Amino acid sequence: MVRSAQRVPLLGARAAAAMAGFVEPGQEAGAVLVQVQEDLHKLKVKNINLKEHVKSVDIGDLGTAIGRTKFGLRKHAENYLSTMNRPVLTISSTDDKEVHSKEPPKWGLHFGSSQKQLILPRVPVEPMTVQAYSKSALRISQSSQQQVEMDMKIMLDPENIDNKAVLKQQNYETRLPLITKEKSAPMCRQKIVKGHTVSNLWGFPASCYMDSPLPLLEEDITKGVLSLTEQRFVPPAAKITLQTPPVVSKAAPSHEFHRQHKKSAVGEISSRVDPENTGTIAFPNSKEAIYGTYSSSKGNIAPLPPSSSMVSARKSKPVWTCPAQQLESELQILSQTQPLQMSPRQSLQDPCFDCNIVAYHGTIDRKAPGFLAFKQHYCLSWGSIVFFLEHTEKLLKDYAVPLATINSKKLVEVASDFELTENPTKSDILSVIKNQSTVEKILNRPGQRYKGQGGTEMAATKIQATWRCYQARKTCVHFRQQQWASGVIAISWLLHNHMARVKKTLKESRQRHLENFYIRAKHLAANWNRIRTSRRTIIHIPSLGYSQCIREHIPDLALQQNMQMGRLCDILDANVDVIYICPLHLSEELLQYYNKLLGLQAAVRSGNPEDMGDLQDRFKILTPEAINSFPKHHMCLATQLKYSPKTIKRIKILIQSRDAYIIGGVPHKDDLAVADMLSVPVLGSVPEVAHLYSTKSGSKRIFASACVPTPPGESDIYNNEQMISVLSQLIIDNMEVQRWLFKVNDEFGGNGTAYCDIISHLKCYHWVQKERQRYSPEIWSKKWAHEPALVKISQELPGLLAQHVQPVNEKRFPTWEKFLQTFLSQGGVIEAFPLSENVTNLTVDMLIEPTGKIKIVSSGDQLHADGPLRSSGTTIPQCSVDPAVLNSLCLKIGETCKSKGVLGYFSVDFVTFIHPQTMEQQVWATDLDLCYSDQLALTQLMLYVTDGNLDCRSSRFEVSLGSKKMKSQRIQHEETKTPSPISNRCAVASSQLRHSSLSVIYYNVLLQMCKAHGVGFDLQEKQGTVFILYEDQKRYRLGMITIGEDLQGVLMTFARNLFIIHQEISAPNMQGETNFKMAIQGIKAILGITAENKLKLEEEQPLKADALKE
Repeated sequence: MVRSAQRVPLLGARAAAAMAGFVEPGQEAGAVLVQVQEDLHKLKVKNINLKEHVKSVDIGDLGTAIGRTKFGLRKHAENYLSTMNRPVLTISSTDDKEVHSKEPPKWGLHFGSSQKQLILPRVPVEPMTVQAYSKSALRISQSSQQQVEMDMKIMLDPENIDNKAVLKQQNYETRLPLITKEKSAPMCRQKIVKGHTVSNLWGFPASCYMDSPLPLLEEDITKGVLSLTEQRFVPPAAKITLQTPPVVSKAAPSHEFHRQHKKSAVGEISSRVDPENTGTIAFPNSKEAIYGTYSSSKGNIAPLPPSSSMVSARKSKPVWTCPAQQLESELQILSQTQPLQMSPRQSLQDPCFDCNIVAYHGTIDRKAPGFLAFKQHYCLSWGSIVFFLEHTEKLLKDYAVPLATINSKKLVEVASDFELTENPTKSDILSVIKNQSTVEKILNRPGQRYKGQGGTEMAATKIQATWRCYQARKTCVHFRQQQWASGVIAISWLLHNHMARVKKTLKESRQRHLENFYIRAKHLAANWNRIRTSRRTIIHIPSLGYSQCIREHIPDLALQQNMQMGRLCDILDANVDVIYICPLHLSEELLQYYNKLLGLQAAVRSGNPEDMGDLQDRFKILTPEAINSFPKHHMCLATQLKYSPKTIKRIKILIQSRDAYIIGGVPHKDDLAVADMLSVPVLGSVPEVAHLYSTKSGSKRIFASACVPTPPGESDIYNNEQMISVLSQLIIDNMEVQRWLFKVNDEFGGNGTAYCDIISHLKCYHWVQKERQRYSPEIWSKKWAHEPALVKISQELPGLLAQHVQPVNEKRFPTWEKFLQTFLSQGGVIEAFPLSENVTNLTVDMLIEPTGKIKIVSSGDQLHADGPLRSSGTTIPQCSVDPAVLNSLCLKIGETCKSKGVLGYFSVDFVTFIHPQTMEQQVWATDLDLCYSDQLALTQLMLYVTDGNLDCRSSRFEVSLGSKKMKSQRIQHEETKTPSPISNRCAVASSQLRHSSLSVIYYNVLLQMCKAHGVGFDLQEKQGTVFILYEDQKRYRLGMITIGEDLQGVLMTFARNLFIIHQEISAPNMQGETNFKMAIQGIKAILGITAENKLKLEEEQPLKADALKE
């Protein structure tokens, strides 16, 4: 406290010395005042800090002492400053060389040999402080009042000849008055921005700083510094810039002034301008530099240059080159090169302040007058603006942008609406930049970020981060690979275990189903005689239980499974009810059609159509709901029924307290599952047994065990070498066979069959015949004799087969390579085609009852509408083979099947022909299908609509004709009843008729059209045509049965019906895709053969009669 009190007189002494003019050489009065002011401020601060540690009486005394000292300093300062501001500035004459050499004038006006031109020096000057201004004023105040009047006269009329003469005098000196212009600046209302304060701001307007130069207005300058201090516009010790421009001009660009440049500034304004940065002038960092960018404007006083600059100007001998008007024009030209900054006076006078802020290399000149005016103009919203500018500077520095022009108007708009809590984005910053495209190109330039501030550190950081990221990612990828591998292993292990459990469960359940199947089969066998004569329910499931790969290639699998609607005709037996599982949703129209068709039973027996009944309670057509859940999974019907609990439940209700059994189609494991769910037996074989012997190779084993004739061939072929060697040997052993057949094991309906006429394309065939003739039959039968021929044939066969093999189903197998792939993957057989051109295929349907009894239930000769190797229909009964021979072969096969565990319905395919060498009829067994066939379903429908009897042992189809008496005759009581006559009938049936144009008409229209052409069924004669309708969505397939008295007439009627339908549904230019034409051609061929056989029979009968007579 003592030390602080002792310091007060020292401050007073220092201030008194300064006021009295006792200052040290080179020390300015303003600097002394500033130092005194700082000491007072420090003392006040220390006083405040000491208040907590001293007594209140001492602090009060200290405050009183400081107040008295401050009052005295203020009084002396006001007197001193009033004295300094009174003199008038003058420019001395150049005669006094000593004065100019020691103390050059501060105005920077240079005179040379020519005094007609006044040039403002290019070197920017420092604004005068109070002390410098007062010194120059004291020297200028020595001139007389008369000289002042002359100067004013010259300034007002510089073009006068007399005035010019005065100016040419060497001893003439001119005094320049202060030019003032009073004009009040309009008040601009500013938008107050609310937001968070920011740290490290550039500061408030310069008026709030103690050590910053303060721009003053003209009206303030005329009143003097003391007046400003008294009015407290500025602090008493502030540095004040007095700018009194000699001419009116705009802001001029500032350029760098190099000390080593010794040339004169006269006439070299343009030479100092930087060609790259045309709007700037750089200054040296010395006392000769100004505070900020030099800018003069209308109403401002030009600052005086320092003495050093005047010395250099004296050495260069500047020349007066033009009058005041020329000076003003040159200053205007300079101001146009830098339109980005405005003087504080001009900015305050402009009510719509709009200027540009230039950032050189990311730095904005914060001391530039234009920037200070902009800051003062928008002081209320300066927080948001400076916050935005900080981010702008940082972005420009980071990317080393050399030049960016910021539109202040857009800056204010964007900053005023910007939230300080969020940093501006790059797009926000670019929106306020005037040269946005150029800056944006620089920002988007690759690697530009590393050229700016902290670029090296940023590059090093980026390299390290990249390397660490690479290492981390490498480690992460390795870890993720390990994690993925462990996950895959774990999931695979879990799936394996789950699959193993599922397989085990399925195996156990299937084993249980199989055991229950055998148990129920034994029960069915023990009670078959009772069941077959008692009330029972038959559940028909026409499922095609082939393997998944076969089902996937069956077009319209559901339709193929629904081609056995004739199963409904089992209700012909009065003790039988039928539940038919349909794989399609049938419309009401189809259901009504079958209701009427099955209701003909009573009318057929009586021959009277009026006796039709309603048998809807005798049969039920059910569709599993799972067909909608698995539309594209190619499931067989048994599997769909297995996953249809509602249908299963309904079946259970229908068969409750009744004897029931299942008749399936192609056996499948799910047939046993459905049987186990319904607790009913299956009249059929075990699926494994059925699949084993239904294949082409399995049927060959059955036929070989049954000792029935089969075509020459080999089975169980699974590789190409085996196929070539086997076929070569077959060719050598059967040189007379022209065509060889290739059959895939698991295919059906001729889809997996291909043929090749090898002999006609085999080049070495004649050579093999010569080799055969060289040896005797005994030697030729030896294997060694065949080796040369086998080698030649084996070499030729691969190319021959690739070129000449013809698959039957070209859509499924368009090339030999695809057929061969399937053939070798599934296995197959190679067999010889019959040696005759006239070949007849026939099918025999058989039943092995649970008791072991074997019955032939149907037989018929095949029709071929899709080629010679695909069956499309049948003629019932068969007429091509002696019934006794056929029955013998069938019984042998039946016994063999029975021994192999086959049960239920199955069918055998035969081929018959006349051997060209022996002229004897040959019958070969070619195929075996352990399932319910389409021919058997058609036979059931034929028997239902005729109420006839098919005797397969004698191949006779007999019907009993109804009475032909009229209604009037029936009421005569005296008429005696006579037994109905028996008549033979033949039938042609087909379930594979297709025509694409059938889909354009409805079934009722088709039936009406056929009725109009006389196509129908006669209940009394029990002959005519019956249609089988499968579905009503696509409607391109149908079945047809034609019944007549003889085979020739039935074939003709069948062909006529096809022709009528084709003509009615086809246009001349749109025939459609159909097999009607091929069926008609096949029937014509059969009719021709039948006519020939009939002629031969008629010729042979007289000969036989004559032989008997003899």
